[in-house]
Amino acid sequence: MKRFLFLTILFLQFFQGFSQQSEPGYLLLVSFDGFRHDYVEKYDAKNFKEFIKEGSAAKSLIPGFPSKTFPNHYSIVTGLYPGNHGLVANAFYDSIKNTTYRINKRELVEDPFYYGGTPLWQLTQQNNYKSASYFWVGSEAPIQGSFPDYYLKYDGSVPNKKRIRKVIKWFQLPEKERPHFVSLYFSMVDSEGHRSGPNSKALASKVKEADRLVGFLMKKLKKLDVPVDVIITSDHGMKEIKTKTHSIDLEPVLKTIPKTATVVPGIITQIYLPENKIEETYSTLKSLETHFKVYKKGQMPKKWHYNNNYRIGDVVVLADPGYIFNDRDIAETIGVHGYDPFESEDMHGILYAKGPHIQQGKLIESIENVNIYPLITKILGFENPKIDGNFSNIEEFYKAE
Repeated sequence: MKRFLFLTILFLQFFQGFSQQSEPGYLLLVSFDGFRHDYVEKYDAKNFKEFIKEGSAAKSLIPGFPSKTFPNHYSIVTGLYPGNHGLVANAFYDSIKNTTYRINKRELVEDPFYYGGTPLWQLTQQNNYKSASYFWVGSEAPIQGSFPDYYLKYDGSVPNKKRIRKVIKWFQLPEKERPHFVSLYFSMVDSEGHRSGPNSKALASKVKEADRLVGFLMKKLKKLDVPVDVIITSDHGMKEIKTKTHSIDLEPVLKTIPKTATVVPGIITQIYLPENKIEETYSTLKSLETHFKVYKKGQMPKKWHYNNNYRIGDVVVLADPGYIFNDRDIAETIGVHGYDPFESEDMHGILYAKGPHIQQGKLIESIENVNIYPLITKILGFENPKIDGNFSNIEEFYKAE
């Protein structure tokens, strides 16, 4: 009889533990676009510092190549490198649709054709829970046939505190309607970084504004009865450019490219060519390298994971860190990103986490952003689809309840 009771108790304890583990947590993923890895210390962001003290942090967050906004926000929510999820740049040519995707083309941004992988809001739905997004790349397209349960079309004019208040209201919904995964996005640090550079007084003011938002958000979350894990991150950093001395005239380069080519210019310039023109164009451009590098698809650095997707140019021209291709009259000092993140640490962003499933006081080395996804799925209790990230790279952040 005693043996039976003992086994029964063991079984009940095991079942109770399994039930607790199978109940997903609540996760808020926050992005401050263009927030460089050193801004917290550089501008003494006190609320960020308090957040880090109470949770875990990485020395920096390494974006995927290219270190642009759309590719990396989408990498964070899919766990895939840009070369694998399909948003290979902020602008690129797609030969299947014969279109050039650009982030300001609303009809293309909302077309699920361009988005590979399984975003976290879809994964949450596939596990029969609600998801929400207050702005995030991909959230406005019905990827795999559905939108987040709650989402808004991007509108940069929406006040930042209004965004936070809406997120809090989502977490206050009845349990069955309450989202378990929520994304939240702010753009002001990136916008000012571009305008005046990462070392300006105006940029310092925007970092302080971001810091106040962190304080406001955490104050609101503390009043909830819902235990929420919070991850604060960014898509990339920012590099200061002196345009009068570090501008490259792209025109001589473009003149060497066949008229049959499709060219999508920028810090990273994608060139799509007829097959019989690839080698000749590559060789010609290679001979012109001055403050830029020329790569051929299939021969780019392996660490970029950027050699196979059909949306990548046959030839890619990349400005060296600190230089831009420029033919316009622009401010003398600006901020730019898009460079090789393994060559320029200024491209690195932030990764801070805090909550019931996060260790306190952990500081890890710089980590690639594809590893955020498996941390989130671990917290939510979901199985990962096929991704590039690996939980073992970030497990030091995790604390079992």
